[in-house]
Amino acid sequence: MKVMVVGGGGREHAIIKSLKKSEKIDKIYALPGNGGIAMDAECVDIKATDIPGAVDFAVKNNIDFAVVAPDDPLVLGMVDALNEKGISCFGPKKNAAIIEGSKVFSKNLMKKYNIPTAAYEVFTDGKQAVKYLEGAKYPAVIKADGLALGKGVIIAKNFDEAKNAVKSIMEDKVFGDSGNEIVIEEFLTGPEVSVLAFTDGNTVVPMVSSMDHKRAKDGDEGLNTGGMGTIAPNPYYTEEIAKECYEKIFVPTIEAMKKEGREFSGCLYFGLMITEKGPYVIEYNCRFGDPETQVVLPLLKSDLFEIMQKISRKELKKEDVEFYEKSAACVVMASEGYPVSYEKGFEITLPELNDDEQIYIAGAKKKDGKIVTDGGRVLGAVKIANNLKDAVDGAYALTEKIHFDNAYKRCDIGKKALEYVRR
Repeated sequence: MKVMVVGGGGREHAIIKSLKKSEKIDKIYALPGNGGIAMDAECVDIKATDIPGAVDFAVKNNIDFAVVAPDDPLVLGMVDALNEKGISCFGPKKNAAIIEGSKVFSKNLMKKYNIPTAAYEVFTDGKQAVKYLEGAKYPAVIKADGLALGKGVIIAKNFDEAKNAVKSIMEDKVFGDSGNEIVIEEFLTGPEVSVLAFTDGNTVVPMVSSMDHKRAKDGDEGLNTGGMGTIAPNPYYTEEIAKECYEKIFVPTIEAMKKEGREFSGCLYFGLMITEKGPYVIEYNCRFGDPETQVVLPLLKSDLFEIMQKISRKELKKEDVEFYEKSAACVVMASEGYPVSYEKGFEITLPELNDDEQIYIAGAKKKDGKIVTDGGRVLGAVKIANNLKDAVDGAYALTEKIHFDNAYKRCDIGKKALEYVRR
């Protein structure tokens, strides 16, 4: 079969490497892919948001199945457009992708169906928002309604910071039209957990839990990034908490979407916080997380393509999804200066890999036959091991074998999780 994967980052590289294991697939195309993905798929110079271009390519090349991975094309309706041409897809339709496309929608959904989440208010007027913030408790969380490359959330420590956040989002439009509406919500505390889940709109099957590290610097200091590393499974996510999440969050969310006439099919990402009152939803994503995918998919024992096909046919069963009882760690190697400004164009030297190692390329391109840096997050070095410590140590050992000028990485990925395990 011919398969088309839309996207060009580390997440898509992880998806493609997993799909390559399937005997059912003869050819994989990546739109647009990147210099590293080109080692595992044929890259096609069509932007992930170019819906007419992607549909035209799929029709002309007799694509049997499409995996739409990033949020933008999902929210814009690429799955709908491909389905109209008779092409089966993995990913939610436009009316379901709104669960990530609008934070106002997702918060209202949770409130309506009693899914645990932080208390909140919605504002379309900046002055009213500022007036509300005068009497708010701090820290407070201010979120732009729409997509903002994972950076549309500001945690304000006091009124002045909150006021400036409202101004930058709603008046200065730092996130464009995504800031036409904002959500102001209470600040929750506790360990964060990411859980990706396969669902066909009826059955929901959670994957292995993970922990992301969003801040740029060690000790969770510095600016928010797209993610500097991940570990899986997340030790804070116990069997007891998993059961509670399944009953109070995962199943109710899928059922709520169905009741709203927005049946969700694909991968639904649950961003959770384990508070003193139990697990709460911080956010939903309508797709695989990045870089969570880089540690979750290497632990998948089942055939990813078969799972995706069953989801597209609404035939998913819990027994279709099986994971290895191992651990994985991903250390992101970025360009110095990320996420603000950084140089590009440095040659990347990659080592030979063992069976329990992976390198997922995120920001790189081919130039004169070489792979060179072309983004902030350049790649993720992944190690699979029998325990979390060996996975973390192995991922860092792998980074030492990878070379490019201007490289930067956090040195404490998995530290909190390991400290918790040792308690």
